[in-house]
Amino acid sequence: MSVTTASFGATPEGEEVSLFTCENNSGLRLQLTNYGAIVVAVETPDRDGRLANINLGFPSLAGYLQRHPYFGSTVGRYGNRIAFGKFSIDGVEYQLATNNGPHHLHGGEVGFDRAVWTTELMDADGESGVRFRHTSPDGDEGFPGELQVEVVYSLNDNNELRMEHVARTDRATHVNLTNHCYWNLAGVAPGKAASVLEHRLQLEADQYVAVDGTLIPTGELPEVAGTPLDFREMKSIGRDLGAIEADPPGYDHCFVVRGAGELRRAAIASDPHSGRVMEVLTNQPGIQLYTGNFLDGSDGCGGYGRHSAFCLETQHYPDTPNQSTFPSTILRPGDVYRHLTVHRFSVG
Repeated sequence: MSVTTASFGATPEGEEVSLFTCENNSGLRLQLTNYGAIVVAVETPDRDGRLANINLGFPSLAGYLQRHPYFGSTVGRYGNRIAFGKFSIDGVEYQLATNNGPHHLHGGEVGFDRAVWTTELMDADGESGVRFRHTSPDGDEGFPGELQVEVVYSLNDNNELRMEHVARTDRATHVNLTNHCYWNLAGVAPGKAASVLEHRLQLEADQYVAVDGTLIPTGELPEVAGTPLDFREMKSIGRDLGAIEADPPGYDHCFVVRGAGELRRAAIASDPHSGRVMEVLTNQPGIQLYTGNFLDGSDGCGGYGRHSAFCLETQHYPDTPNQSTFPSTILRPGDVYRHLTVHRFSVG
């Protein structure tokens, strides 16, 4: 195992940014930056042993400094949407930044994906990675409480990418962190990626979170059976995509992962051409499937086009602060938020 550090440039404010490269004994390679605690690249072998990056991103810091589709980003304080950017805790109403029409999305105008995090390298037997730390002040994007956040990305010799999110607060607040990697198991080059619609996917989910036309939950958790959202058996991502009523077409849905609280499998995806397989395990109640519907080939999207990647964001359900029947996202002083997700890579 090894981890090395190189310069990745500087922000317009003059803050130095680093690029960290972790490699395990099987040749898997993970690249991270402390700008946004972002996963820059994940290189894994295909069935013939050829390495390729399978994570959409940018070749330089400049790409990440612009508004982009959260490529590889650590998202917070709250991943996904909060209706009208409002919630109440203990009778006090809070107004958040609204950056997705009338709603709050992925932490607001300046979320965790735009912060420069402090770092600590990890290089132990069988595991290497980076521990990122960030302090979100009281009132940040409208959220109450000072939030101390720690995120660890690590690679081990079991060909696992582990993502551990930990948070503590000094006032009651809502927390829902996630990672926003865009995966294409066929392999990608800068600005070039084939469609993932032939990728195969299985989700350990019998229900999904129903939403309105602005992607805010209705409170219902319908069964996936008999709908285009039924991924209980392995199928191609594109098989039923055309039946989704969305503009642009594609999946952008949160699924209810079977089980609760413990680390268990949420998804498994594979590419029939390269043979790469990715299994996703998590202790979170939900997983958001997004098929890159708004990627348009522009510079802000890294040159990548629609459906050139898919996201599997482990998280709590959208708008939980306003949905009393959903598992709570309230974090109170003295409690610890712990979110663990494991991506396990293989070939088949």
